[in-house]
Amino acid sequence: MTDLDQINVNTIRFLAVDAVQQANSGHPGLPLGAAPMAYTVWDRFLRHDPTDPTWFDRDRFILSPGHGSAMLYALLHLYGYGLPMDEIRRFRQIGSLTPGHPEYGHTVGVEATTGPLGQGFAMGVGMAIAERFLAAHFNRPGLPIVDHTTYAIVSDGDLMEGVASEAASLAGTLGLGKLIYLYDDNHISIEGGTDLAFREDAQRRFEAYGWHAVRVADGTDLDAIEDAIESARADERPSLIMVRNHIGFGSPGQDTAGVHGDPLGPDGVASTKKTLGWPTEPAFFVPEEAAEHFAHSRDEGRQRHDAWIVLLERYRTQHPELAAQFDDAVSGRLPEGWDGQIPSFDPDRGPVSTRDASGAVMNGIAHGYPTFIGGSADLSPSTKTELVGLGDFGIDGGTGRNIHFGIREHAMGAAINGMALHGGVLPFGSTFFVFVDYLRPALRLAAMMHIHAVYVFTHDSIAVGEDGPTHQPVEQLASLRSMPGVTVLRPADATETAAAWRVAVERQGPTVLVLTRQKLPVLDPDRYPVDDGVPRGGYIIREAHGGAPDVVLIATGSEVSLALDTADPLEADGILTRVVSLPSWELFAEQPSAYRESVLPPGIPRLAIEAGHRMGWREFVGDTGDIVSIDRFGASGPGPEVYAEFGFTVEAVADRAAALVKKA
Repeated sequence: MTDLDQINVNTIRFLAVDAVQQANSGHPGLPLGAAPMAYTVWDRFLRHDPTDPTWFDRDRFILSPGHGSAMLYALLHLYGYGLPMDEIRRFRQIGSLTPGHPEYGHTVGVEATTGPLGQGFAMGVGMAIAERFLAAHFNRPGLPIVDHTTYAIVSDGDLMEGVASEAASLAGTLGLGKLIYLYDDNHISIEGGTDLAFREDAQRRFEAYGWHAVRVADGTDLDAIEDAIESARADERPSLIMVRNHIGFGSPGQDTAGVHGDPLGPDGVASTKKTLGWPTEPAFFVPEEAAEHFAHSRDEGRQRHDAWIVLLERYRTQHPELAAQFDDAVSGRLPEGWDGQIPSFDPDRGPVSTRDASGAVMNGIAHGYPTFIGGSADLSPSTKTELVGLGDFGIDGGTGRNIHFGIREHAMGAAINGMALHGGVLPFGSTFFVFVDYLRPALRLAAMMHIHAVYVFTHDSIAVGEDGPTHQPVEQLASLRSMPGVTVLRPADATETAAAWRVAVERQGPTVLVLTRQKLPVLDPDRYPVDDGVPRGGYIIREAHGGAPDVVLIATGSEVSLALDTADPLEADGILTRVVSLPSWELFAEQPSAYRESVLPPGIPRLAIEAGHRMGWREFVGDTGDIVSIDRFGASGPGPEVYAEFGFTVEAVADRAAALVKKA
């Protein structure tokens, strides 16, 4: 390490330490220990242009242990990402650009929201998947317009989390060679030494996954770290570089658990600076030679970007059609005519499950949307998410558009997030609805980051039948609807499913499609205003005959056909009945109040019908309304019999509606 390198590393360290001390909150241990390897990546390898942080062919860098965010903010400030020193001083304060954990979309240069351990590790796998797919799809001989690497710093905590194990296994299986992780191997966790709970040989573990795994004995040896990264870049496997670091390096609390998440204190800061040869005053000190060095690095990044722009112009000249497609993908524009092959569904051809309808729609989309890619957690024959004839990613080369995530729901969710963050693709993932609980943390982060991804969940209710309560979702709809930023659609039939997919493709943010296994009657779009109604989240699907309604039946998904079947007998008994399909609470809430009141007029009794938990339905039916719902776990038996057991029959629903009208 040269004297200048030492100054640069310490500049990073102490900007982070001073930020934590100023806030009297944060995690100084990681920046003190991991700054040398972070500096090595950023200074000697990372292809990036701080003057244009969205340059598509940049390398990606993820700080998976997001609690060390002060180090990332120091890097972003020093390398010229427009993060001013005042924001470093406002670390962890309300409204600052330097929150306690990195937040994508909030701070320029942050590639992913991290903090929940393991998530950054798994999102990096998704980024590497997207890079490989786009490179295989667009690159041509001598014109590698997609050619970059995903780097990450990962921690003991990341490696302990199950999602990282799932993602590491997937990455090794796929052979994602442009994935390089530096492991902050400091032997300390919050409760003490890692040997309390983590004694495995991580190197052999990752080699068994199919990774290239090497050790660096001294985390302050920049040349050794550089050599390890060079060997990783030359290997066709994903790489884990195990760097022996010391948490809180140079501080009085070095190699102790206490330095993980507590400020050093004024005396501790002074002692650490003295130990590492740094001026105790002023705080937030950036030496002139360090500032000059980081500025020079910014210039190099701009030059690399300019060279790529020249390469892209050659590509445009030689491959204009592909270049236009690339521009659409990178900008997030929908390809012209992307929905031109979405099928329509004929009611006269009999009932269709919404999972089957979704599969047909997805294949139509895939033919018009060349970077629509995804897969399932080993369930595509059941979720109907195979893109027929479009190859298997990792088996048929990088151009295959069916990703076999394996039975790794959590890694699938996080990898989809990484693909969306990378950009250039519209990713999807699928599993049974009840298993959304295995990937909920990833979906929550997708909502926080407001990224465009689609989750396809099938087998959506007790109609699953014989598999019993372990496979019958009851509380999942209510729980997802409570998650800010997620759009949930539970379509009533094949026609609504096609409309729901249009919403999912066109709408930013994560969208969840909740679909049936059982077949449902197909709504006639010439008779029902489906295409206009679904994007509004709710609409009148059947109006009362002969006057204002006496009761409004509100339903979602498979229960819409039950509501329609119930309306005629009610009207035969003199109860005028309106039926409302409410496929998306979130979309309905966005509509003007005048529209919502036109669909659900005040003062008229309302009965909600949904094969899930009642939580949230009072908002729609009021205190005087009623809810046909499921407030216990399901039962094993034939689907129709289970439905009947829980009161989802025409007779039972009609009785509940009649009682409401009588009480009114």
